[in-house]
Amino acid sequence: MKCLQVCAFIALFVIASTQWDAHFANGRTSIVHLFEWKWSDIAAECERFLGPKGFGGVQISPPNENLVISNYNRVWWERYQPVSYKLITRSGNENEFKNMVDRCNAVNVRIYVDTVINHMSAGSGTGTGGSSGDVENKNFPGVPYSINDFHSTCKIDNYQDATNVRNCELAGLKDLDQGNNHVRNKIREYMNHLIDLGVAGFRIDAAKHMSPNDLKIIYAGLKDTKFGGKPFIYQEVIDFGGEPIKKTDYTGIGNVLEFLYGKKLSNMFRGNDKLTYLVNWGPAWGLLDGLKATCFIDNHDNQRYDSNSILTYKKPKQYKMAIAFMLAHPYGTARIMSSYLFNDKDQPAPQDAQKRLISPGFKPDGTCTNGYVCEHRWREIYNMIQFRNIVLGTPITNWWSNNVNQIAFGRGNKGFIAFTQEGDIKESLPTSLPDGTYCDVISGDLTNGSCTGKSVVVSGGKANIQLGQNEFDGMVAIHVQAKKN
Repeated sequence: MKCLQVCAFIALFVIASTQWDAHFANGRTSIVHLFEWKWSDIAAECERFLGPKGFGGVQISPPNENLVISNYNRVWWERYQPVSYKLITRSGNENEFKNMVDRCNAVNVRIYVDTVINHMSAGSGTGTGGSSGDVENKNFPGVPYSINDFHSTCKIDNYQDATNVRNCELAGLKDLDQGNNHVRNKIREYMNHLIDLGVAGFRIDAAKHMSPNDLKIIYAGLKDTKFGGKPFIYQEVIDFGGEPIKKTDYTGIGNVLEFLYGKKLSNMFRGNDKLTYLVNWGPAWGLLDGLKATCFIDNHDNQRYDSNSILTYKKPKQYKMAIAFMLAHPYGTARIMSSYLFNDKDQPAPQDAQKRLISPGFKPDGTCTNGYVCEHRWREIYNMIQFRNIVLGTPITNWWSNNVNQIAFGRGNKGFIAFTQEGDIKESLPTSLPDGTYCDVISGDLTNGSCTGKSVVVSGGKANIQLGQNEFDGMVAIHVQAKKN
């Protein structure tokens, strides 16, 4: 009987812990946020690029009906103004959504839904599916929600008061009462429908503005995914310290987006501190336990509102270096950003004269046109996605630095990477890789037995690293699947 009780406890623990598991297919590790893409374009991208290149999953924009903000030229943030949970937006309808999920799952790329359940819209009007929103009376018949389903009207104006942050309105958005059983049931109904359609998990928007106890109850009512166990949950909790609401308040119920990660790593690769200090990168820097953290450099918000401290595609060399370090280092579940070009923080996604989203185009080298940046199609990034997959499960080995702004480290006997922020590297560095000639996956590929970029010779257990400060890229990376001989 005792054995049965212990076994039952272990089984329950495994099931419960799966909301920290991204449900990646074997050998895949990372998420890309295809910001404001249409469902049909995501489906095609899974098949032609993300699947073959080893990406683990896609974070999509909110799929539920949102308020049409026509007087602002259909800005991106209208997607965060819900009027119902019907699956119809500028990205597509429910049938197109289901087709996308099925096609991406078929090539081992999971779908994670950006989930807006803290609030409803801040303005009145008509949604993308024809539903109405009456903000003055807090009436959203498309759900339906009535005035009884919301917290009392008040403004968030004191981030030192957790009750004010969680029970008042963020930027005028009508704040739902997640302690209300009707609200909980409607949220669970929405999320369970998405699970039925095949999604693997959810980014929880504005989780900081909801009680972790209320979220725990909502998550407990979610179905298991088709991949086994609860969906992956990663929650938006912005915590830079100094406030009563802590990111650790939420790690007991799911994964948490680690905002300090991108802030501190951007600071390093902007040249504001010495790379050598990264030797103990991780919780020693005030970061969460990596098993509970989703790490990223930039996201759709901070690349617009915090561009003075966060690296983005607008500083490409330093940005690629920060992304490469993130993908080479074993910390956390990695998520990268795939943007569209913007000059104004409210600028909408690429659209036609009728305000319909347009599809990305592609140059002969595979990079994007039609106003899309597509960082995930930059060689330095997608090859590092593959690097992360290949070194999965290996420790950091053979750390080296010049005590200032040159560093290098290995990942067991599977990979090795070096960076310079200042000065040229001309070193023979210890590595655990087998001897041979390797293609640098930053500057090129191993194609038909030859390197299209630089090559690195490993001899006697040492890698001959030649990396100039003024080269196009600030790093060189090799792994066992890019070995010529």
